[in-house]
Amino acid sequence: MAINVDTSAVVARGGQDESTVGRYRWLVCGLLFFATTINYMDRQILALLKPILDSELKWTNAQFGLVNTVFQFAYAIGLLVFGWLIDRFGTKIGYAISITAWSCAAIAHAAAGSVFGFGAARVALGLGEGGNFPSAIKAVAMWFPRRERAFATSLFNSGANVGAILAPAIVPWLAFTWGWQSAFVAVGVAGFFWLFLWLPFYDAPEKVKRLSPSEMAHIHSDVEPKDTSSKVAWLDILAYRQAWGFIAAKFLTDPVWWFFLIWLPDYFKATRGLDIKKSWVHLVAIYSIVTVLSIAGGWFTGYLTRRGQSVTRARKTGMFIFACLVLPILAVTQASDWTAVFLIGLAGAAHQAWSANLFTTASDVFPKRAVASVVGLGGMAGSVGGMLFPFFSGILLDRFKASGNITAGYAILFGICGSAYLIAFAINHILSPKFEPVTMSD
Repeated sequence: MAINVDTSAVVARGGQDESTVGRYRWLVCGLLFFATTINYMDRQILALLKPILDSELKWTNAQFGLVNTVFQFAYAIGLLVFGWLIDRFGTKIGYAISITAWSCAAIAHAAAGSVFGFGAARVALGLGEGGNFPSAIKAVAMWFPRRERAFATSLFNSGANVGAILAPAIVPWLAFTWGWQSAFVAVGVAGFFWLFLWLPFYDAPEKVKRLSPSEMAHIHSDVEPKDTSSKVAWLDILAYRQAWGFIAAKFLTDPVWWFFLIWLPDYFKATRGLDIKKSWVHLVAIYSIVTVLSIAGGWFTGYLTRRGQSVTRARKTGMFIFACLVLPILAVTQASDWTAVFLIGLAGAAHQAWSANLFTTASDVFPKRAVASVVGLGGMAGSVGGMLFPFFSGILLDRFKASGNITAGYAILFGICGSAYLIAFAINHILSPKFEPVTMSD
């Protein structure tokens, strides 16, 4: 559908004043934020309930890692399928299917009573959750000009941190008050509540009657290669080295965030003697640090572009700084409890700022009709890495636990986490020396 708007004045000024442009796109960003918050609360519950389920199921660290591995496998498939589905049928439908599926799966955990049962529920959850990021990144590409996308992505992506803050504050209370099953049910119900907001308020900008002409002009103020309505095949995307740069960076760095989500409660208990009744304060503090600093990271690259730097220079400057800020985590096992909280929080914030900018490069480089598929492919690679790392972590920690030195096992794992980003940055830079739009033929 053609959009007949005069954007020359907007482009010349680099954007209009927010009060005259309108703010509906930020309502869309808010919906993406709340969905991501619910998404990450779902993911965090199992790790938080591990001490309780350890007593009920008598599972080993390796079995716990395996349950998370099958989740990651399903999540990888879900990302790939939803990336295709969203590019074909649209963000509104794709996101609605995704959150319906993962909310039903979350509630299904309450009926699980064995390692196999939890594994089956995690598979269903992973398949459903695969639609979150392809939907959200495509929505940002549709609703925001390029100069605002990193900030908008960091805002909705901060829902991952807020979910990780709310979960340790709420889940233990629910579990000890009404039983561990109640935590899964509560978050599943929250997903259905979000769905009732999504359906009436979200659509493509051209279909939203509440959108003002000035905000429509602002959204379409970028000078980008002309897009077409035809869809893009996965093999066509993989012909571009920029896609492989995105995929490689996701494969190397996504597992670090999964490691934090899955193993931090166990880390505080196993190495510092802090069970969930005590460590929830530390976990809330970590993700509070992550939330504040990661939003600043998303703002930073947008600030550089507003100061006249190219998108490529701004993104790469930010991503290199964020990669370096993960390095202090190498000292975490030797630090005091609260120093460890700060170091993990700093690393987590750097990851989220890195991730927000990495996601944004997909819409910087590829046309909007291909963005969800690119994100799905990269997300699948990240999920494969996230599938392998927790399983490896469980085996490694069991071995060091048997030798009476589980702290050394965690030191190795934090060392892997600390080095992953600079390696990923180097590979991404080689494959994508510039973040400039490519023209994809039909």
